[in-house]
Amino acid sequence: MEFHGCEFRPELYYDDEYQVWARREDDGTLTVGMTDISQSIAGKILHVRVRRPGTRRPPGKPVATIESGKWAGPVPNFFDCVIAEANEEVLEDPNLLNIEPYEAWIARVEPVGGPEAALSVMLTGEQAWEGYKARCERDNITCERGIR
Repeated sequence: MEFHGCEFRPELYYDDEYQVWARREDDGTLTVGMTDISQSIAGKILHVRVRRPGTRRPPGKPVATIESGKWAGPVPNFFDCVIAEANEEVLEDPNLLNIEPYEAWIARVEPVGGPEAALSVMLTGEQAWEGYKARCERDNITCERGIR
């Protein structure tokens, strides 16, 4: 699904500003990444740094930081978790986040209290889709993917 060129995947979970997405894995971990909206706003991503595996990240403490040509800042975190692993491909080539924001995940995390508790604070499905479109409209966001 797309809106204003911004790809949306209804099976994923999103924060209420559509900055990050989360996907539940079979082993109970969650994979997290940037949304198409986020990568478009950031511009060409130049550097990604993920917190060390084993580091606990409570809500509000970022799992990673991103630097782009326009911006440097945190990848927000909305639930209590422990970093399990970083995506080494993204660490080596951060621009993958601009090319394929949903394949180029940033980190896998172990949610404290289980995945259900973590995902309960996020949006998915039709509710997320409506909010995603509203964010694009409100902030006049049009997405572009690819090497910039």
